Amino acid sequence: MKFGTKAIHAGVEPDPATGAIMTPIYQTSTYVQASPGDHKGYEYSRTHNPTRTALQNALAALENGRHGLCFATGMASIDAVIKLLKPGDEVVSTNDLYGGTYRLFTKIFEGFGITFHFVDMSDLEQVKAKVNGRTKLIWAETPTNPLLRIIDIAGLASIAKQQGCLLGVDNTFATPYLQNPLDLGADLVMHSVTKYLGGHSDVVMGALIVTDDALAERLAFIQNSSGATPGPQDCFLVLRGLKTLHLRMQRHCENGEAIARWLAEHPKVDKVYWPGLKTHVNHAIAARQMRGFGGMISFTLKGDAMADATRVLSSTKLFTLAESLGGVESLLGHPASMTHASIPREERLANGLADTLIRLSVGVEDVEDLIADLEQALS
Repeated sequence: MKFGTKAIHAGVEPDPATGAIMTPIYQTSTYVQASPGDHKGYEYSRTHNPTRTALQNALAALENGRHGLCFATGMASIDAVIKLLKPGDEVVSTNDLYGGTYRLFTKIFEGFGITFHFVDMSDLEQVKAKVNGRTKLIWAETPTNPLLRIIDIAGLASIAKQQGCLLGVDNTFATPYLQNPLDLGADLVMHSVTKYLGGHSDVVMGALIVTDDALAERLAFIQNSSGATPGPQDCFLVLRGLKTLHLRMQRHCENGEAIARWLAEHPKVDKVYWPGLKTHVNHAIAARQMRGFGGMISFTLKGDAMADATRVLSSTKLFTLAESLGGVESLLGHPASMTHASIPREERLANGLADTLIRLSVGVEDVEDLIADLEQALS
């Protein structure tokens, strides 16, 4: 079954009670039992809910996995992964990492005795140098947030298997439309469902997809025990969003390419970070493991004037200055003061995240209008 067909049909069936073609919103907290333990697979909605089950099955199908687990937020899903570990364990992750993930790792779980190493994962030798007998997890984003670096998933998988540790990949920027980490050897895939999978900036959610039955069972235990599960209304909204994921991503990619190439030629723009450009340092890896290059772009202006970047950020009409990404509308943001403010400035600068960096989430509007908006803002 091809992707577009799966996006519309996978994981969902007509409602057995009424024949409704759309999965109902099962807005219930509990379920009637005929006798103690005699039920229809549902006891309490923190543990299972039919609307959530349909979404979890759909996400598993799109990522070519066996098990999907949904959480109240993307951060809750990463939290569940780290709860697989114990004091003394170590994690190797990328130094170009979403600020919320960095904050969770360093400000919460380091306090419970877990050690985190942050390296440039585009250089696998740096990963190998940090992996040791205490390493239990390699955690990657690719493309990374916000510098759009591309990490060799198959290469990481080889290192993880040699070490006997898990490999987790945050696939939020690429989505399963462009990349399937499980097929490349990852053990689990994470999504901030809030972004492209939901696609309409109206829901907050996270998800994990795995293939291994035992790993799925451990994560499901954490999901139920910790209780950070999404409600049925949110699950319904994401199920609806998934049905147009392939159409939206195609347009995001088309618009992203046009804007990235236009920015690369603009006299006021210094660096453009978009993996589809042949000048991108990881373009060859992106071309090998992705089916397209997405709608996320970061760029810097010539010179080092924060005032110029602020002027651009405050002057757009169609690109809206806001947190988040992946919706049908175009957004722009300032990572240093918004999404990555929790990372100390000296670390941001050392990893290449300049104070003047601007990040674009290119939407599905007419690209000519989006380019005109950037032109007037840069002027």
